[in-house]
Amino acid sequence: MSFFKPKTEAVAPRKAPWAEKYRPRSLGDVASQEMVVETLKKTLQSANLPHMLFYGPPGTGKTSTILALAKDLFGPELSKSRVLELNASDERGINVVREKIKNFARTVVTTPPASAAQNYPCPPFKIIILDEADSMTQDAQAALRRTMETYSKVTRFCLVCNYVTRIIDPLASRCSKFRFKPLDETNALERLQYICQQEEIAANDEVLSRLLIVAGGDLRKAITLLQSASGLAMGSPITVGMVDELAGRVPDAVIDSLVNSISKGIYKDIQQTVDDICLEGFPAAGIVTQLHDKILTDPGYNDNAKSVVSAALSEADKRLNDGADEQIEILNVAYHMVNVLKV
Repeated sequence: MSFFKPKTEAVAPRKAPWAEKYRPRSLGDVASQEMVVETLKKTLQSANLPHMLFYGPPGTGKTSTILALAKDLFGPELSKSRVLELNASDERGINVVREKIKNFARTVVTTPPASAAQNYPCPPFKIIILDEADSMTQDAQAALRRTMETYSKVTRFCLVCNYVTRIIDPLASRCSKFRFKPLDETNALERLQYICQQEEIAANDEVLSRLLIVAGGDLRKAITLLQSASGLAMGSPITVGMVDELAGRVPDAVIDSLVNSISKGIYKDIQQTVDDICLEGFPAAGIVTQLHDKILTDPGYNDNAKSVVSAALSEADKRLNDGADEQIEILNVAYHMVNVLKV
């Protein structure tokens, strides 16, 4: 089973971003989230929708699912007036809750057109979608709680987030929670294969698997990278090298050379290797991530070595996010790893 079932899919114009072009158009198109879809289909039958909280990793279909649900409830035309979608990471302050959200929530629901009423449930309420709700400030979330209670007769809220722990408890307790699980490689791979067929792209399974690896399980990111790679290939087969280049992935040979220098334990050689890597312009964050994946999945290193490496890499990641010098941090990580990786 693929992540999206293509049989009822409405294809957008060719120039549209593929992540939007192949977005599911109804709940029936969404797969790989069986429990969520089954529950939402039951709510369609009763047209009695609760406030909802969708959470899970990025690229797993959270926003696509609520948009598909809205279209199944109201139809493509009525949903334009009945649904308000906001990205809470951009509009996250308390003033947005007091003005934009509250004004839409209090609006009276009009009678649906006869054509929509005949084909869709068209329940007597509106839907407000707050994408990336975990970026909202604490004050904004507290203000939203009261708005949800006051206008619950005519408005339903759907909060979409990656980290459910960042939603305050009083707000989360007012919502039915739906967890979106990470996509398994089989479903995601089938979806990429389907897109390649539709767009007439030459890409083997090795390339598609690398797309999923560099995307970190985010199918939306993988589809976007696939579109970029197809433009770079210009009709030729897409290669793994193209994918790595577009994703900014550090070549495996570079990571191997750094680990080999560390294993020898010669500080002058380590510094020279780090200098060469930094001169090539490879991102320090990518080096940290790929060192983590290489060391921790290698059975040749014992648990003590892996724990020391993990601690050094986590500290480096935090410092890099705080704006530390990339070359100094990579050197620092390398010197910490010498004691446990030296042959």
